[in-house]
Amino acid sequence: MKKLYLILLVLLLSIGTISAQVKLTLEKSIQIALQRNPILIKTANSLRGNKATVKSAYGNLMPNLSLSGGWSWNKNKDKGGTQTDFFGNIIELPPSEVDSRLYSLSVGGSVVLFDGLSNYAYISKSEGEYESAQYNLFKLKQDIVLQTTNYYFSVIGEGELLKVRDENVKYNEKLLEQIKERNRLGSVSIADVYTQEVQLGNARVQYITQKNIFEKAKNTLLTYLALNVMDEYDFEKPIRISNKKDVEKELEKFGPVEDMIKKALANRFDYKSQLKNVENQYQALRMSRGGFYPSLTGNYSYSTNAVNPTNLFNRQIFRIGLNLRVPIFSNFNTETQVEYSKIAVANAQEDLRDLERQIRVQIKQGWLDLLAAKEALIVSYENVKSATENRKINDERYSLGAGTILDVLQASRDYQDAQQNLINSAFYFFTTHDRLLNLMGALEFEKYEVKGE
Repeated sequence: MKKLYLILLVLLLSIGTISAQVKLTLEKSIQIALQRNPILIKTANSLRGNKATVKSAYGNLMPNLSLSGGWSWNKNKDKGGTQTDFFGNIIELPPSEVDSRLYSLSVGGSVVLFDGLSNYAYISKSEGEYESAQYNLFKLKQDIVLQTTNYYFSVIGEGELLKVRDENVKYNEKLLEQIKERNRLGSVSIADVYTQEVQLGNARVQYITQKNIFEKAKNTLLTYLALNVMDEYDFEKPIRISNKKDVEKELEKFGPVEDMIKKALANRFDYKSQLKNVENQYQALRMSRGGFYPSLTGNYSYSTNAVNPTNLFNRQIFRIGLNLRVPIFSNFNTETQVEYSKIAVANAQEDLRDLERQIRVQIKQGWLDLLAAKEALIVSYENVKSATENRKINDERYSLGAGTILDVLQASRDYQDAQQNLINSAFYFFTTHDRLLNLMGALEFEKYEVKGE
């Protein structure tokens, strides 16, 4: 009966542990990253400022209008005195007290009729900066998708390697029991037992080390997602490729290098942003050149005032005027501003050319890396098959007394290395594959965004 209670208690604790774990998928991780990334949040907040600037730029074309009202009260007190008139006569002035109030109301404003078309250039520049900021936001989202994917696959990869280390411990434990039994029967020497005990100890150390690496990978991902590292999560393994045929199929998404470069130049948001930046600098140059032209401003107002509020509109003043300003000499300030604007245009164009060169190099190198990752992954598949069979053969030979413990240990190490290389090769292939998609500007982020954002 006590055993039954103990079993039930263990089951309840196991169920409680399982229920406490939160299931986390790659898709869910990317969704969380796109919602919680602080840099993305601040960039989106700044985008609202760019949008407000566009509205303000259009507002500069419209007349401004302001309304003001006033009230004042004055009280003058004079104690009186004497005053001499023109003929020298002294006149007595009595004490006096004057109490006055003034009510006023005015409305008016101005409108820029012409300023060398600087206001229209400012509108174009503001709109371009807003579009450029949008492109930067989109590029940041793609980078977040890539970084989240890398962190997530790092967790999966380290977890798979932990399973390999755990399987290795169990294999060596079982092998040690077999060697001890054979030593008891006198078929192997005690040296084989000692050798296998050392091997088992090494396997346990490898497991502990790998478990620590696995926990660090989880903490890195959870921190990036702004999640609590103290919570328990169950990471679902994405199914992407499982054999050589799947690997070849993944490469069909990519074409010749020149075609990939063309797609990158057409789709990459950072390149689009830099194109807009060149246009924005041209608009800034137009604004600077506007200082050479005359400016014409219209102004208008309506005002009234009275000492009594009931008579406020008895005296009304209407005013309309034009103000023409013709620049003759500005102490070379306008010329200096134009020169700086030309420099900004030249620098923006050079940045665009430099970015294009970088894109070409990145695409070519990314494609070479992906091809190398593909070959390494295919070789890793074959090596695992070969190492599995080799370990099996050496285990059987040792059991039959035809092999040595050293052959078994070497075959076991080769199997472990093959498994580790396969996991690392798969992780490298996934990350290289997605990095090349990101370099082409083809990494999707829209499907991960929560509707209503």
